[in-house]
Amino acid sequence: MRTFKNALFTLAVLLMVGCTTVPITGRRQLSLVSDQEVIAMSFQAYNETLKQSKLSSNASQTAMVKRVGQRIQGAVERYMSQNGLAGQLEGYQWEFNLIDDPNQQNAFAMAGGKTAVYTGILPITKDETGLAVVMGHEIAHAIAKHSNERISQQMAQQYGGAALGAVVGAKSAAAQEIANTVYGIGTGVGLLKYGRDQESEADQLGLIFMAMAGYNPESAISFWQRMAASGGAGTPEFLSTHPSNETRISNIQKHMPEAKKFYTAR
Repeated sequence: MRTFKNALFTLAVLLMVGCTTVPITGRRQLSLVSDQEVIAMSFQAYNETLKQSKLSSNASQTAMVKRVGQRIQGAVERYMSQNGLAGQLEGYQWEFNLIDDPNQQNAFAMAGGKTAVYTGILPITKDETGLAVVMGHEIAHAIAKHSNERISQQMAQQYGGAALGAVVGAKSAAAQEIANTVYGIGTGVGLLKYGRDQESEADQLGLIFMAMAGYNPESAISFWQRMAASGGAGTPEFLSTHPSNETRISNIQKHMPEAKKFYTAR
């Protein structure tokens, strides 16, 4: 009985002290691993992914990816600085690359700002604004520290209770082991699977980030409709853990008035 109570106490303490707040949404999230650790893991996964991939030789498309990424980066940095949150971007080394893989309708952004887009998604984005929907969504995952949260959740699930107290004492090794799995380190995947709540939060923040960068957030609705339609009989990899199309469109419409407050056309 005492062991059980100690386990509950340890877990309760960790849940209280191991929490952070997501910018803009204000949601509280579990965080048992430091930003510095997750960023280091992200950089490793990103570099391995690039080593095992072919970068696009299309100069105009590559320039577009970098241009959109840098505009969203600038908008995010300004917002964080103006709201006393600049410290949350400590250790960021933004990078934007276009990977040549026409069969991958995907994109990702890791903790620390490491971002990649696959050429397979460009026919669906259609233009720069459509690309901003994708990159805003992915960068939102990084800013909301969803990778930290997923690693922390898996640490809590894997070790739980009293054992978690010991793990936190040596959490670097535990987090690295879990990150090797969730980031696909060693497999060249470099993609982290998020939960549907995190995907919905990234939709909300992504709308705001693209609007801050001067891209019309209303374009998000038509993009996600095209994305859903592109799967044919199957589900596109990009949507494998996302909310249903109906739920996503409904949520985007709900958050559109908020996003428009940040939008000024360029």
